[in-house]
Order: sequence, then structure tokens, then C-alpha cells
Amino acid sequence: MVAAGVLLLVAVTLALPFRPRTGEGRAVDVDVPSGASDADVIARLEAAGVVSGPVFGLYARVRGGILARSGRHLLRDDLSPVEVLRRLRRSPDATHIRVTFPEGWTRFEIAARLEKQRICDAASFLAAVADPKLGEELGVPGSLEGWLFPSTYELPADGDARDVVRQLVEKAKSRLERLAKENAAGLALLQKQLGWSMREVVVLASVVEKEAAVDDERPIIASVFLNRLREPASTGGKLQADPTAGYGCRVMKSPTPACVSWLAVGTHKVNADIQHDADNPWSTYTHPGLPPTAVSNPGEKSLAAVLSPAVTRYFFFVAKGGGRHNFSETLGKHEQAIPKAP
Repeated sequence: MVAAGVLLLVAVTLALPFRPRTGEGRAVDVDVPSGASDADVIARLEAAGVVSGPVFGLYARVRGGILARSGRHLLRDDLSPVEVLRRLRRSPDATHIRVTFPEGWTRFEIAARLEKQRICDAASFLAAVADPKLGEELGVPGSLEGWLFPSTYELPADGDARDVVRQLVEKAKSRLERLAKENAAGLALLQKQLGWSMREVVVLASVVEKEAAVDDERPIIASVFLNRLREPASTGGKLQADPTAGYGCRVMKSPTPACVSWLAVGTHKVNADIQHDADNPWSTYTHPGLPPTAVSNPGEKSLAAVLSPAVTRYFFFVAKGGGRHNFSETLGKHEQAIPKAP
């Protein structure tokens, strides 16, 4: 009997925990209430088809209990007991998933990919991004939009959304620190002329990121916006950037009637109604200066373009196809460059 017990203990601690459960790889979400007992958690997991109750329960007891973090857990029906326990504990030892966030994505697109990849719950990520206490902890007052650095990451499956935000923001801060040193003269000029800090650099870079399609035009587009801000006589200091109006429609708690109509159509093409909607604080057609927050998460090239823009007298640009633009110094030349409808 003693020998049988020893063999069972060995199986539970060394062999069975690492064996994947027979399943189809089906995604399973399990909610763990705050203060839930181990028995309650096991019952929820077993009902969802994630674990075999007795085996998992015995393994968890050997490991000191489940110690599950409350909240929604992104699991599968083919995970080993070890992996299930790691995910329930939000352990950094859980399986890591490689995920890439392209330049110019907003927090909403990032959140959707995180949930699709089963890294964290989209709603939890968005809540973390909007948490002023987390922003204060990270040294980024206000919105964290713009500070979720686009790159490739190795993130734990079913991880803590706040930890994901921390990783993205810390990488952004590291890149910005390096860019600020490399472009110290440009940053000093922006501080002197416009009173800017890196926050404003990030906001304008987020607009450049959404407007530019080819790398060699980023410094030129940045120069257009900076010319408008430095010499507001030509445009009233208005950036007149379509992406700002569209972003405002998506983030306003109470969208304006113009935004409601535009969102209902489901298009990404900005129309005149939302461009000239004075009740949209993000519309840079109706409001001079920068939008209240970044409108995307810019990459290094757009950030560098703002810190080291081209030297031009351009105040206008319009798409000419192939991701490129025509740039003009005057409104008259700009109007001539606008493609005529057939």
C-alpha cells in the first residue's frame, strides 16, 4: 500500500501534470470570482472541460493550492495541469506567445489581437490602459494611447493585462529616451518654439504615423504639421488631419450625431460631416493645435520625423496614389494638386 501511494504521488507530481489533456484545442474562458475556494475553481474548470477534477485537485494540493487570480482566464481544453495552474496564477512561467503590433495601431486593435492570441482579455487591457493610477505609476500622465510601443513581444498566455501594458509602455519609454538623446537639438527647438515635451512629440508622431505610407515622406509630413503650428496664419494653426476626426468618433463617450452616422456606415474614410464637427474635440479641422491625445501608437520612424523634420515651406499635402503625396506651399497650388473627379 505504501509503495502504491508513493507511485501515485510520483505520478501526480512528476508525470501526469505535464501531460496535455485530451482535447481539441478549443478555446475556453473561465471566470474566477474574487475569494473563490479551490473546490469552486476546480468545479468551474471541470464543467468547462479544462481539467479532470480529482487529478487536478490532487496536483494543486501538492503544489500548495490553486492560488488562482480572480478574473477571466483564457484557457483551452487541451492544456496540461501544470499549464492550467500557471495560467490561473498568472505565472510568468506560463507558455509565452509571440505577438506583433504594427505601427499606427490604436489600443483597440492591440486589445483585439491580445484576446485573439489568448494573451489577455481585451476589456481588461483597455481598462488598464485607461487607469490613471497605472499611468501615474509608469510616469505617463493622461492617456497611454501613443505609448503602447509597436513591436514584437513574447508575452505569457492568459497573463495580467496590467503587466502587458507595463511592457509596452516601458519599451516606448526606452525608445523615446534614446531618440531624445539622438535628436537633442530637435527636441530643444520644439521646447523653445512650442513649449513641447515628449508628450506632444508622441501626439504629433501618432498623426504622422496615420498619414504617412512611405518612410521618406514622414519627415516631410511632420514638417507640414509643424509649419502649421509655428505659422498659423495660413491654416489657423489647424492640422486638418483626417485620422484625428475619425479617432475622436471612436473614443468619445457620447458620440456626436455626425459620428453616430459615420460609425453606422462602418467605413474608415472620413467625410466632411465629421471633419467639421465642432463638438468632436479630436477633429483638427475645427480645433487648432494638437488633438487631446495621440490617435495611434507611432513607431520609431514617425517619432524621429517629428524630432528631426524636413526643412520645408510646405503647408499642404494631398494623396496622389501609391501611398505618396503632392506637397504644396500655398492653398492655390494645393487646390491645383487635388485630383479632379472624373
